[in-house]
Amino acid sequence: MEFRPCIDIHNGQVKQIVGGSLKDRGDQAIENFVADKGADYYARLYQKYGIKGGHIILLNPVSSEYYEATRRQAMQALAAYPQGLQIGGGIHAENACEYLDAGASHVIVTSYVFKDGRINMEHLQKIYQTVGREHLVLDLSCRKKEDAYYIVTDRWQNYTEEIINEKTLDMLMAYCDEFLIHAVDVEGKAQGIETELAAQLGDWGKMPITYAGGVHTYDDIDLLKKLGKGKIHVTIGSALDIFGGSLSFEEVIKRVADQ
Repeated sequence: MEFRPCIDIHNGQVKQIVGGSLKDRGDQAIENFVADKGADYYARLYQKYGIKGGHIILLNPVSSEYYEATRRQAMQALAAYPQGLQIGGGIHAENACEYLDAGASHVIVTSYVFKDGRINMEHLQKIYQTVGREHLVLDLSCRKKEDAYYIVTDRWQNYTEEIINEKTLDMLMAYCDEFLIHAVDVEGKAQGIETELAAQLGDWGKMPITYAGGVHTYDDIDLLKKLGKGKIHVTIGSALDIFGGSLSFEEVIKRVADQ
C-alpha cells in the first residue's frame, strides 16, 4: 500500500468536493474545502515528503468559463513537481503529450475511452499508442447500481454500461500502467470506504490500483489494507488536515508506510 495524494481543481481553485455533486451546468459542486493556496503549493508539499503517484484532476469541462484558470493551476503544479504527479480531466490522444511534456508522469483518461457508454477500442488503442502503456492510467471511477459497480464518466455524471469485474479489468490492464478508482458514492463524504468494492479490487489484485473515497479515520486505512490485501494504494482528500479535515497529513504518511 502507498499513499497517493491528490490536487483537485475546480473553478480555478484547489478544492475538496462531494464527488456525486458535480454539475457541469453552472460549474456547481458541494464544497468541503476551498484552498487559499495554489496547486503548486500542494505539489511542492508532496515533493518535500517524497510522495509520488498523486493525481491532479481538472474538474471543469473544456466548455467552462473557468477551464483555463483550472488548467493554469494544473500546469503550475506539474512545473513545481516534474515527474511526481499524474494528471486527468479532459485528456485525449491529441493533448496527452502536452501534459507529459509539461512534467506529468502519467495521463489519466476516462471519458475519452468510455464513449457513448461503452469502451471505445479505437480511442483506447490511439491513446495507448500515443503515450505508451507506461504513461497511461485508466480512471475506472464507479457508482453502485443494483448489485454492480458501473464505470461513470464526464466528471462522474454519466453511467456507462461497463461494470467493474474481472473480465473488464483483465482486458484493460494490457493498455495501462495502473487504475485509478474513485468510489463516487462515498467520495468527499468522509463517512467510510466502499468495503464491497475494496474487497473486489483486492481479490483481483493483478496490477496497481489507487482507491479514493470515504477514508476518514486511521482505521479506514487499516480496513482498506485488509480488504485490499495490501495491493491497493490509497488517496485521502477531505479528511486530511491540509484540506480542512482531522487526519494528520504526516501521520497518514507514517501510517501507510507501516502497512
